[in-house]
Amino acid sequence: MTAGEFHKMHGLGNDFVIIDCRAVAVPMTDRRARAIADRKTGIGCDQMILLEKSDNADVRMRIYNADGSEVESCGNATRCVVALIGHDCTIETAGGLISGILEGNAVSVNMGLPRFEWQDIPLAFAMDTAAMPVAWEDLESPMAVNVGNPHAIFFVPDADLVDIAKLGPVIEADSVFPQKVNVNIASIEEGYIKLHVWERGAGLTRACGTGACATAVAAIRKGLARSPVDVRLPGGTINITWNDGEPIVMKGPAAHVFTGQANWDDFG
Repeated sequence: MTAGEFHKMHGLGNDFVIIDCRAVAVPMTDRRARAIADRKTGIGCDQMILLEKSDNADVRMRIYNADGSEVESCGNATRCVVALIGHDCTIETAGGLISGILEGNAVSVNMGLPRFEWQDIPLAFAMDTAAMPVAWEDLESPMAVNVGNPHAIFFVPDADLVDIAKLGPVIEADSVFPQKVNVNIASIEEGYIKLHVWERGAGLTRACGTGACATAVAAIRKGLARSPVDVRLPGGTINITWNDGEPIVMKGPAAHVFTGQANWDDFG
């Protein structure tokens, strides 16, 4: 049997099962990832994280959404991994090499450079990513940004009034996004950005670190906000610093909930 330790952690309510596989490998499939993430019959999480050895960083992070799909990047999980490791470190992800710094009870993460070209999002065909010529009901002309994973950002008068649970899955799976997309609904408030996120492969979450990064970048690029800016999600606030041509720096909390033991063969 394959048994081992896991850590349950969260960043502003965006929660993870983190398995350190650097000493003992844990074979992973989409079926097993879904079973572990299941909140009724598994351990339960938005994303499941595997830590592996890396040749060019302190650790390699692999990220599985609750639906079992493996994705490139997760900002809240990155902060949790830095907190779990317990010191400043570099992390290899499928979305690129990133670095984290412990700052008291918070973690700052250098998320790298945002990308704006249509093929880097990616989109199905060439179009203006600053104001995509597409719409879903009243949501129209989103900005598309890749921050290690793809995001579409809609700015509306009040993000609380949009039925993201209805429109999120429709936009996520639209054919214009060949690798699907994270859907961000934002409104500019006095001194901060209000944000709700429908995460690709995970659904509606209390917080999304890459969503906060992408939305802050979009707002700054459009002249709607200035760096640094606070992004308030249902789970709490993330601070984003970004200037054109520079990497995104995300700062926010990371919490360790408990450590447990599991027999991974029980999950398929």
